[in-house]
Amino acid sequence: MDHSLIILLFTVLLLLTTTPGTLSQPSPAVAPAPPGPTNVTKILEKAGQFTVFIRLLKSTGVANQLYGQLNNSDNGITIFAPSDSSFSGLKAGTLNSLTDEQQVELIQFHVIPSYVSSSNFQTISNPLRTQAGDSADGHFPLNVTTSGNTVNITTGVTNTTVSGNVYSDGQLAVYQVDKVLLPQQVFDPRPPAPAPAPSVSKSKKKKEDSDSSSDDTPADASFASRNVGSLRDAVSFCVMSALLGWFYL
Repeated sequence: MDHSLIILLFTVLLLLTTTPGTLSQPSPAVAPAPPGPTNVTKILEKAGQFTVFIRLLKSTGVANQLYGQLNNSDNGITIFAPSDSSFSGLKAGTLNSLTDEQQVELIQFHVIPSYVSSSNFQTISNPLRTQAGDSADGHFPLNVTTSGNTVNITTGVTNTTVSGNVYSDGQLAVYQVDKVLLPQQVFDPRPPAPAPAPSVSKSKKKKEDSDSSSDDTPADASFASRNVGSLRDAVSFCVMSALLGWFYL
């Protein structure tokens, strides 16, 4: 083959490979997949040592509640997660003795419906309101205090500390606690306050006083009648005595 023809073919191929065109354009870069929805149970499973707490989160339905809150709203969540050894420290049969409602309250008591960073514990206002409900004394009070780097938690039944930071992303914070947080409402219920004695109304008291006065009236009238009768008898006796004395004179 003629060398000039070879050079011509080589030149054409070189031009085809270096000229911009649709065939030679690189394919666009694939965008990274967005992160998956926040799942509390998966976070705890990855951390390990929270088997019992995970089981209770699922059986009570609280896990589904948290999933919806974290992925359908901007509200943060803080969870105090007891380890398996914490549940082992409970008296035998404690969990089985609870009703379904009480088990829900127990797990909700470990959840604060707002994000609390580790630095916020020093300035937080007590008592904290948990997802279990009323934070008043005798119900579901949860108090957090700090001493140096130690975070203390009291419930009125349980005293414990935060032993580790499991997870934090600015919306969800999970802290490990050394004991199961037992709420007063479930484990130390207070007897209801006695009802106040009914007060006697003024109109009723006035009526009773009037009735009492009316009851005394017959006795007073009888006494007056007896006095008048005695006086009349004495006058009659004096008159008769005077007439008899005059007659014999």
